Amino acid sequence: MKNMKKLLLSLGLVLVLILAACGDDSDNANSNDDAGESTPETISEEMEYTITGIEPGAGMSGVIDDMIENEENLQGWTHQTSSTGAMLTELDQAIQNEEPIVIAAWSPHYMFAKYDIKYLEDPNELFGGEENVLKLGRLGFEEDFPIAAEIVRNFYLELDVIEAALLDSQEQEIPVPEVVETWVVDNEDIINEFTDGVAEGNGGEIEMVVTSWDSELFPAYVLKHALESHGFTVNVTKVDPAIMFESIASGSADVTTAAWLPLTHGAFAESYEGEYIEMGPAYEKAKTGLAVPTYVELESISDLVPNE
Repeated sequence: MKNMKKLLLSLGLVLVLILAACGDDSDNANSNDDAGESTPETISEEMEYTITGIEPGAGMSGVIDDMIENEENLQGWTHQTSSTGAMLTELDQAIQNEEPIVIAAWSPHYMFAKYDIKYLEDPNELFGGEENVLKLGRLGFEEDFPIAAEIVRNFYLELDVIEAALLDSQEQEIPVPEVVETWVVDNEDIINEFTDGVAEGNGGEIEMVVTSWDSELFPAYVLKHALESHGFTVNVTKVDPAIMFESIASGSADVTTAAWLPLTHGAFAESYEGEYIEMGPAYEKAKTGLAVPTYVELESISDLVPNE
């Protein structure tokens, strides 16, 4: 009988120890789950409260500096400026390691075709919101070139089409005009959308001006191809934005596909108001902002937390 009591007592002690161990394991598991949970606080800390930017002289770099100075949730953050190439290298390394990073971003750019990244919502429109990139013509262009003007008005590209072409240029290490030569062959159906039902041209010569950004060269050279397929000769000249607007307003150029409005080129548009015609968007939803890889569990700039 005594032996039986001792046995039962021993079994009871073993059971207590097992239950206690299970309880510790459960607590540790819960603790580990809590430790691994991503929150705005932990993500901001893993980012070292740093926005990875581009060239310090870029317009959006000034916007980011102002944000850090004035937005409560960005107090104590650092804006790491360097170059676009350096920013893209940091982004690539972070994605390879599946680490959080927040970058200065803009569209169109091949980064959105190459990587799974997303803009953080900008509820206060700190970056000013989306823009349309418009086609502008000189006064009298439609009267002098009615057939060409119809093609220009029909011309429109989707943003993701431009970004895919920019990625081709980057990966193949060839200039954008050469990318266009292949693209128009592979996308004849899109070109036909601009020219279907339009009469052949009369062989006139059209002067097109465009900024030197690759994102603007691609639409310009696609339009050049569409016009030349209808009998026109098109000369494309790269200029800075001020000269682009002045050339259209003075009549020394006929058309551009590269007017970012209402924000980026708004001052030029206002200065030359009434001296050009708007011919619709070349593409839409151009923007600047902060972006993160899609695996980062943030949705808005306001989700970032201060470095306290």
